[in-house]
Amino acid sequence: MPQSGSLEFIASCYLDLHMGVPFCLSPSEPSRPEAPQRLALAWTLGLRHQSGSWPPSSNPVAPECAIANSHVGADGWQKCLGQGLGSTVAEVCSKPAASAMKKPFGLRSKMGKWCCHCFSCCRGSGKSNVGTWADYDDCAFEEPRYQVRREDLDKLHRAAWWGKVPRADLIVMLRSIDVNQTDKEKRTALHLASANGNSEIVKLLLYRRCELHAFDSKKRTALIKAVQCQEDECVLTLLEHGTDPDLPDVYGNTALHYAVYNEDKLLAKALLLYGADIEAKNKCGLTPLSLAVYGQKEKMMKFLIKKKANVNAIDKFGRTVLILAVCCGSASMVGLLLDQDIDVFCQDKSGKTARDYAVSSQHNIICQLLSDYKEKQMSKKFSENSNPGKEAEE
Repeated sequence: MPQSGSLEFIASCYLDLHMGVPFCLSPSEPSRPEAPQRLALAWTLGLRHQSGSWPPSSNPVAPECAIANSHVGADGWQKCLGQGLGSTVAEVCSKPAASAMKKPFGLRSKMGKWCCHCFSCCRGSGKSNVGTWADYDDCAFEEPRYQVRREDLDKLHRAAWWGKVPRADLIVMLRSIDVNQTDKEKRTALHLASANGNSEIVKLLLYRRCELHAFDSKKRTALIKAVQCQEDECVLTLLEHGTDPDLPDVYGNTALHYAVYNEDKLLAKALLLYGADIEAKNKCGLTPLSLAVYGQKEKMMKFLIKKKANVNAIDKFGRTVLILAVCCGSASMVGLLLDQDIDVFCQDKSGKTARDYAVSSQHNIICQLLSDYKEKQMSKKFSENSNPGKEAEE
């Protein structure tokens, strides 16, 4: 058990208070991450700097000064610890009560990335359009939120979606109703509550031991819906209770794919912290990194590369991440990939390399970047072959 007053203890208290889990840090609980991981997650939730950045060091444990620089502050944490389990985030946060923090990750933008024709920048008649994108199915990203009609829902599902039922009434209701019953779209109450951000109802449903891994009509779990809709508190509650982050939907996308598509680094960090597979492929063979490049989401691309995602991943058409970056016409992404240990000679199933796509699209800057990279590689190999003894000594 961490010592009272230590940063690790404060982080544990915050998680226990906010997530509604037992007030302890027992290593024997398999569903709970190790203490440093929980500390990192606590940093994500409440100990972040005003800029919303993650600690720059490779160690996930935040420095002691983090509390003083966070929007909660040291006094707020002491107040939180002093008031016991009944405290709420709103009570310790220095932000005005009028802006109640429904989202623990309140410093980052919400949604705004969904459109009817995703990745439209790669679909026009410009240089990016080299006949590649028609092979990929974007419909998975078209409608993140559920379309709900009141008349289609029963009493429990209405309560889960709108969340306006008094807690006492909901507890009585849950005693007499099957919490896993589904509507016409195969959605459970947990799906609806998670998708609409009703975290207190999510906790009650989990307390009643509802099915964590039930699938809706598109084979999506409640976790996937919460990530899609960026309902942060619901995501963290589901992860804390042992939801598998790697279950794919009908399109093969995992929760991490949707976090990447939303450019939601904080949820992506939380998913990876709970063991999400960074190399999971959807039905098009796109890993989260491939998806980031495909969608020209450069910040997510940098984030995933730092998390050691495979830069040589190949999709079902044999296209590498580099080929996708070339097809997007993004010289900056190509440059970032060339800084890694990457294969520039790999051919896709049509026999084309990254350079072939760059030439056919008349991306002159990218062609020059690839030529320069090849020259450096050839020069490096020549130098190694000329000095085999020196290399062996090293």
